[in-house]
Amino acid sequence: MVVVIAFMAHYKNWIKIENNQFKILSGVYYKTINFTDVNKVEMVDKIPYLERINGFSVSETEKGIFKDSIYNTDVYIFVDKLSTQKIKVTYKDTLQLFFNVSDSLETEKMYTLFSSKLDSLSSLK
Repeated sequence: MVVVIAFMAHYKNWIKIENNQFKILSGVYYKTINFTDVNKVEMVDKIPYLERINGFSVSETEKGIFKDSIYNTDVYIFVDKLSTQKIKVTYKDTLQLFFNVSDSLETEKMYTLFSSKLDSLSSLK
C-alpha cells in the first residue's frame, strides 16, 4: 500500500511557470528556479553518470537529488521517461536540473516556452 501511494505521488511532474520563476514538483521533490539565475537551457538525450543522494528509479522514471562529482553540487532530476529527450537547465553557473514529461511533444513545448522566457529576459538586460 505504501509503495502504491509513493508511486502515485511521483507518477508525473507538475510544472508551473509564473512571473520569473520555474517551479517543478513531483511527490516530495520540489525545486524553484528564478529565470534570472539560468545560464543555459538545452535538450539532451542522456543524463550523465551521477551519484544518487536520495531518490528512486522505476522503469523509465528517475526522480531525486543526485551529486555531480566534478562540481560537487546537487543535481535535481525530474524525469518521467528516460528513453525520450530531457531538458537540461544550468543555473547559477554550475547547478543543473534535468526534467521531462511522459509526452515528448509536451517536453518540446516546455523547452520552447522555457527558451522564449529566457530570450525575453535577456532582451531586457
